Amino acid sequence: MTAHDGSGNGFLSFTLDKTDCFQLEFPFMNVILGVIFHFLGGFASGSFYIPYKKVKGWSWESYWIVGGLFSWLIVPPIAAWLTIPGFTEMISGAAGSTLGYTFLFGVLWGIGGLTYGLGVRYLGVSLGSSIILGLCMVFGALIPAIYYDFFPTAGKDTFSEMIGSQWGLTIMAGLLLCVVGIVISGKAGMMKEKQICAAPVDPHGTEVKTEYKFALGMFVSIVSGVLSACFNFGLEAGQSLATVANDAWKAANPGEGEFLYRNNVIYVVLLWGGLTTNFIWCMVLNARNKSFGDYTNKKTPLARNYLFSAIAGTAWFLQFFFYGMGESKLGNGPSSWILHMAFIILVANMWGLVLKEWKGVSKQTKTVIAVGIATIILSVLLVGRGNSLHEKSKNEKEISYVSSNSKL
Repeated sequence: MTAHDGSGNGFLSFTLDKTDCFQLEFPFMNVILGVIFHFLGGFASGSFYIPYKKVKGWSWESYWIVGGLFSWLIVPPIAAWLTIPGFTEMISGAAGSTLGYTFLFGVLWGIGGLTYGLGVRYLGVSLGSSIILGLCMVFGALIPAIYYDFFPTAGKDTFSEMIGSQWGLTIMAGLLLCVVGIVISGKAGMMKEKQICAAPVDPHGTEVKTEYKFALGMFVSIVSGVLSACFNFGLEAGQSLATVANDAWKAANPGEGEFLYRNNVIYVVLLWGGLTTNFIWCMVLNARNKSFGDYTNKKTPLARNYLFSAIAGTAWFLQFFFYGMGESKLGNGPSSWILHMAFIILVANMWGLVLKEWKGVSKQTKTVIAVGIATIILSVLLVGRGNSLHEKSKNEKEISYVSSNSKL
């Protein structure tokens, strides 16, 4: 849509391009595409650990950091280079505070991921995962909206707007339902642990040492859940980078809508923070466990190990690649983060069923996990519905604004 003074008399006239008309008539198309992109991102995140299972003879810290180098250092700038011309100039020209806060939130997010292991150690995999993932979803979805209540920013939804609108209440209902689904899935996991005489494993299939300490476990899990949500805070902190990329693309492609890959420039900086935390910790573990030799140990299939670690790391990054595409369709509001987390949990649970991790459990336990999965699916539909109502509301306001001004 463009607004211009066509007569020199001070009156504005409005024109709608084909993209604007399509979006006004079919707001649900953006919602459908956004949900599909978020599903692809969730599938990548829920599946990335499978290639790691093909790594033989390496310690966790060794294959984790090799994959991490692809996730956080190698693939992000390649993705930005392929999709955003001049992304390095955008980063070098950004304000120091933007780069600093984006990097800092990446560091905090990395700490959240690392403390996840302690949470499940002290509370058990099912209870610890449920608390951490639930808090990560809630904080990641709502804290930015609350922040914008105190520091209003154009184009950003506030918490007040959410609780005062049908679309916002629908999205929050979806958020609550997804948390319920996580709790139900966690309950099913606890039932499974009691029925199967095997070492407990995390959602990625890695064995976890458990040492039940409820108070300490709750504290660590809360810290992990809150810090894990910092990835979304980092996206908010780096939005000026995405705005520059978006504006540059729209100037070169007028009438083509929003830039699908605008977030790729943020990831370069944000994931440097995640790399910093994880690299330091993995080096500490390499030294403590005397596992530095893994990287050159010819008794292990080195080429195979590096290849599968690289595949896992690349798949891990793809979750955010598709997250950015989904966000460009839905907006960087609570719905994007909720859908992202919901699909990760959903896909991880589905892989558990496909790989027969639930084999040997009672029919009741299978019913409980099925109910948990169904609840999460329903929450996705609710969030999608809420976002559709949001798009419809925005477009109605747009049409009303154009109509009223065209009469001037």
